[in-house]
Amino acid sequence: MRKTRSLVALAAAVVLSMTAACSTGSDAGSNDAEGKVQEVTFWSFLRGSDTVAAAFNKTHPGIKVKFVTMPATTTDYYTKLSNAIKSGDVPDVAVSEYARLPEIVSLGGATDLSDQAGSLVDKNFPDSIQNLVQLGDKTWAVPRDASPMVYFYRKDFFTKNHLTAPKTWADYKKLLAKVKSIDGGKRAGAYLNGNYNLLTSMAWQAGGNWFGTEGDSWKIGIDNAASLKVASYWQGLVKDGLVSTLPDYTDQFWSDIQKGSLVGYFCASYCAGNLKATVPDESGDWAVAQLPSWDGTTTSSMWGGSSFIVPKGAKHSEAALEFIRWITTEADGVKAWYANDATSMYPAKQSLVTTAKSQFSTDYFGGQDIFAELTASYDAVVPDWRWGPTMATTETAFDDRLGKVTSGSADLTDVFRQVQDATVQATEARGLTVAK
Repeated sequence: MRKTRSLVALAAAVVLSMTAACSTGSDAGSNDAEGKVQEVTFWSFLRGSDTVAAAFNKTHPGIKVKFVTMPATTTDYYTKLSNAIKSGDVPDVAVSEYARLPEIVSLGGATDLSDQAGSLVDKNFPDSIQNLVQLGDKTWAVPRDASPMVYFYRKDFFTKNHLTAPKTWADYKKLLAKVKSIDGGKRAGAYLNGNYNLLTSMAWQAGGNWFGTEGDSWKIGIDNAASLKVASYWQGLVKDGLVSTLPDYTDQFWSDIQKGSLVGYFCASYCAGNLKATVPDESGDWAVAQLPSWDGTTTSSMWGGSSFIVPKGAKHSEAALEFIRWITTEADGVKAWYANDATSMYPAKQSLVTTAKSQFSTDYFGGQDIFAELTASYDAVVPDWRWGPTMATTETAFDDRLGKVTSGSADLTDVFRQVQDATVQATEARGLTVAK
């Protein structure tokens, strides 16, 4: 994936206005007397965070990481983090998904890590990942994982019915119709009416970059041509009843998986671990393939991905950064994420992918080297994607409307246009300029 610095002013309207508020003003652990064990408070909702903290504590006697479990619902988590930042009672380390980082920075919630961790990020992570944590030429977070998208499908069902994983989106529509004709109760895909991330990933893959900058102004294009093409396509799938409609990949989703009524779905790298942990009795039944594309070439995108920040006002930033460095750039740190055997985290540091692969048994996927597929997907991620400064509003605006598409009371292309308007309004209400 090529590096792009063409958006050198990215987040300028956000980051530059917050430089004073977000500078490295923490005490870097100076409040602790020399020789004392520093206690680092760690907030995370990521699977395996508890074992990672425990593993670090065993090998770093000068630092004690106190892990605090955060709400699994990310909306609740970011509300809690925002409230902590406002009150000044913040953790030393907090997880931030890439999508939420610009907003956290714009609100003055993150410490500028350029001096302390800028070289660490430059040295250890590919350019495409650096772009997600370096805003306004400053480093605000240290990446943990990438999250390349793939297609998960029931290999046994596909083999029995002489089906193959689709290469194009036209192929995928034909596959959906074929599966429905074979068994009216089965579907090979799902539309999520309570989670916008699936559509975001599809827009990304189509080249529909939603955010950029023009001088000191934000450019917002959620309703661009590529994104509306995706919206129209998925509108058709829903209208024709070719995909299941689910709020998210939660209870109903897993029930459909267990019943065998859902035999295919799109998800990211971490979903392999979720599948293995949730339906272990289906070991050997599943396989993964690349996303279908519009022209048949291998192109991809990401869904999620996370980094770690030192919240503004953290008391022990120096110790916090040592913990962050270990869990993101050291082989032992990656192994610790895999200690509970329920993850398939794809490290953002590419040299650690081999380490991750060695920790994940291929047995569940019938011997398939899923990390080879994940790497192929990651290498094909469309470059230059950026996140905006008001993603909480964008997310809510989508999730409030996606269910109306299922009920037939809204068209998905109109939803994209409405979310565009809501995002522009929220950005301007923040005092930021939006290019017309």
